[in-house]
Formats: sequence, structure tokens, C-alpha cells
Amino acid sequence: SRMGSRAVFGQAILSLAESKTNLMVLSADLGSSSGLSRFKNKYPDNFLNVGISEQHMIGVAAGLAKEGFIVFASSFGPFISMRASEQIRMNLGYMNLNVKAVAIGSGVSMSFLGNSHYGIEDASIIRSIPNLTVVSPADCGEIVKTVFAAAEYEGPMYIRLTGGVNNPAVYEEEYDFEIGKAITLREGSEITIFANGTMVYESLEAAKIFELEGLSSTVVNMHTIKPLDTSVIDKAIKSSKLIVS
Repeated sequence: SRMGSRAVFGQAILSLAESKTNLMVLSADLGSSSGLSRFKNKYPDNFLNVGISEQHMIGVAAGLAKEGFIVFASSFGPFISMRASEQIRMNLGYMNLNVKAVAIGSGVSMSFLGNSHYGIEDASIIRSIPNLTVVSPADCGEIVKTVFAAAEYEGPMYIRLTGGVNNPAVYEEEYDFEIGKAITLREGSEITIFANGTMVYESLEAAKIFELEGLSSTVVNMHTIKPLDTSVIDKAIKSSKLIVS
């Protein structure tokens, strides 16, 4: 948790490489910022820095995927989702290739670098592309689970990493994680809150405030933004007076 989302992503990739010899990791000149320094030093043949060229990175990633590699390609959220949106649409969405595009610093966690690094539109843009699975882990522990699950998942994926260092932990005990299956963290009868990324922790805190006001709240970690787990949505519609997302 204290390491932050980017560093934990790098550690997860480093651990994943021990069992996945066909792993390739690409960066648009952000290897260190993506937490990949140890990985590129230990597995130099499995790491490519394509330079500040997200469009080119997705093209190279697609080619490697066609050769049978499991590919993770990372850059800051607004750059990989908007600069390379056409390449993601064609090479990953329409060609359905096995590339995991990783958006580091999504949301406003990179705000100290200026407005250019705000990543607040990326999830809606990427969700519109067919065949793409979109996942936004709730905390650093779930980032590790997402990376390992993504490596086993056949098909294109967009992994949205939010938060900086000292990310609050949502989970304190082991739990089952499955792409496409939401996790209900708290059961209530009046309000249902759907959240993903760092907003999951904030939603749990909000539920505590509601409780003080006499309102019973359910909190759902909708870590998979696409496809949505409609079963928990249906349950909320039937049982809650108010739904917040």
C-alpha cells in the first residue's frame, strides 16, 4: 500500500515473469515511472522502451501478441487512452489481440505534472471500444491480483491504475478475485454505492458517515468496468431506495 499503484504494478510484473516466459512488457519512455526498473534490469530481453510514442507502442504490442507473447504496455492514463485510441480501437478492439494496456496515474494522481496528465476521460473512451475488458483495481493488493488474472485472460484489456503512494488498503484479508465479477464489501438496505479504483475506499468511508445518520448502505467494488456484473446491479435495483455510482 505504501509503495503506491505504479511501484506495486512493477513488482507484480516482476513476480509474473517467474512463471510466464512469454511475457513482454512495453513502455512509452516511462519504465521507471511505471515501476518497471527492477523488471527491465532482470529481464532485459523481455522489456522494450519504444520512446514517447504511445501509438507506436500499441502497434508493436499488437505484433508481439500475434507472435504468441503476453504483452503489457504502459503509459500515463490520458496518453495511452487518447493519443493511442485509434490504435487500441483497431489493433486491440477489432483485431481482438492479447494485449494488456496499463494506464498508470489515472484520475488526478499525477496532478503535480499539470493538466496534461489528468486522466479523467479514459475509462469512458476505452469502454466504447468493442471487445475490450476494462478493470480498475481498488487498492494495491488488488493490482497484483489484476495483473496475474490478466496474464491468464485471453483477449485485450485496459487496466486503470489510480492513486499514488500510501494508497489506503481496502482489503485486509485474502479474497477471491475474478474478472467480471463485482465484490460486495458491505451490505445495507437503503443505499447502494458502486465504485472502482481508489473511490472504493472513499465509498466505504462515506458509508460510515451514512450509518451515523441512520442510513444503511451497501458498497460494491465494481472493479471490472466492462463487462459490468449485472447481477449486483439487478439486486441493487430491487433492494435499494437510492443507487450511487
